[in-house]
Amino acid sequence: MKSVDPKTLRTWIEDGQELALLDAREDGEFGAEHLFWAVPCGMARREIRARALLPRLDTRICITDDGRGVAQSLAAWLETIGCTDVSVLEGGTKAWKAAGYVVFSGVNVPSKAFGEWVEHHYGTESVDAPELNEWIKSGKNMVVLDSRTQEEFNRMSIPTGISVPGGELVYRIGDLAPDPETLVVVNCAGRTRSIMGAESLRRAGIPNKVVALRNGTMGWDLAGLTCEHGKTDRFVPGTPKTADLAHQRASAFAAETGVRTITPAQLDAFEADTSRTLYVLDVRDPPEFRAGHRAGSINAPGGQLVQATDTWVGVRGARIVLICDTGARARMSAAWLRLMGHRDVFVADNALQGGTPRPAVPELSVPVTTIGVAELAAKLADTTVIDLGRSLDFRDGHIPGAIWGVRSRLPAPPAGKPVVLTSQDEQIARLAVPEIQALTGAPPKILAGGTAAWKAAGQPLEKNRLIPADEDCIDFYLRPYDRNAGVEEAMHAYLSWEIDLVHEIERDGTVRFGTGH
Repeated sequence: MKSVDPKTLRTWIEDGQELALLDAREDGEFGAEHLFWAVPCGMARREIRARALLPRLDTRICITDDGRGVAQSLAAWLETIGCTDVSVLEGGTKAWKAAGYVVFSGVNVPSKAFGEWVEHHYGTESVDAPELNEWIKSGKNMVVLDSRTQEEFNRMSIPTGISVPGGELVYRIGDLAPDPETLVVVNCAGRTRSIMGAESLRRAGIPNKVVALRNGTMGWDLAGLTCEHGKTDRFVPGTPKTADLAHQRASAFAAETGVRTITPAQLDAFEADTSRTLYVLDVRDPPEFRAGHRAGSINAPGGQLVQATDTWVGVRGARIVLICDTGARARMSAAWLRLMGHRDVFVADNALQGGTPRPAVPELSVPVTTIGVAELAAKLADTTVIDLGRSLDFRDGHIPGAIWGVRSRLPAPPAGKPVVLTSQDEQIARLAVPEIQALTGAPPKILAGGTAAWKAAGQPLEKNRLIPADEDCIDFYLRPYDRNAGVEEAMHAYLSWEIDLVHEIERDGTVRFGTGH
């Protein structure tokens, strides 16, 4: 197995060639300390995540960890699936620090740092929570638009707010605020998605005054104000009446940042080019994507793509092609990716048809023995259920008596009972069969349809925010709201972390935002 020292890896990061820098730890472990450009690819979901991040298996890959050897395990597995140029960072993050280089905490760090850079660069205006609260009470002519995902909005929201995820803002603002005198306030949970949403509207040149809610719902809570929970208010689906205007606005910003457009035929040629890594990302709202999409494309809703780019893009220097129905949403997202420093970003118009299907994950096609919801419910008292879904989902509701686990740290099932594995959609449970069989000596059964099927059947759920404990949630980097203790302190720490990122990237020296055009 090849290895690389920190100095050599530093030159790779800056040489402009394709590079996938993957961290083999689980997301929660990764978030504690990692290299700036590293992308989490934990062992627990490697079969799915690695294939999504590495559409071209012969690209240059470097694997890192905290020095305990999990990087070597991921590297060895990548070679078994056909990756041909895999190296491991000698000593992991510890060696990187010892060489005098900077490490970062948190997740989606390049995107978060970019959001802070945007505020500094463009002078994004903002309002603090108490003043916004006074505006709401006075009935001020304004709209409060929440730029997070619909799921996050449902959990908590600012009073009067409606869900308009960041990639939808420019596309739909003409319908949402037709009066140019209407003030537009954009919020998220913290800072950067508020900033990016507000600045997207400002870069698009809408006539309304636009401000970001300073520190988002965290700032709202810290000001002693109360968030609402369970709201479902969202934008009207479908093509907005002002779609043509949105296209004009987005096109101007895209042209300013050097976004190139290509034809469907050119996209076909990119897909056939095996010398370059290609990501074809559909930036539409998830329900639109589910209703029909280009074969081989991946849904990366625009606002979330810009603020969590490493969720979808694992190779620096790759080609990125964005698609949508009218072109407006793709152009806005592409413009921001260019400014983030991605060179080869394109918009393909009229490209929702055709495409090349993505290869299946072969491990998911291995035959397994399944058990239905009704049968499991009848045998539950005499069955050990291991839930391999997200720790936060387990807290919110799991099959009564189930044990939570993550594949890289599996619990030993008690002897004498048959084992049933579940996860939210069955996939991770299927992947864990060999590991559980190695522990028990017998193949476990898989709950058909996963925990989602159990819920859909109306079966009872147990909820407990304390299990797993915060320190055991290695699969997820806990946000302040997810913690069981010290929430206020965690909010202050998170907000300070975001603000400091713009200074930390100066110390790192490999980050050059605003150079995409």
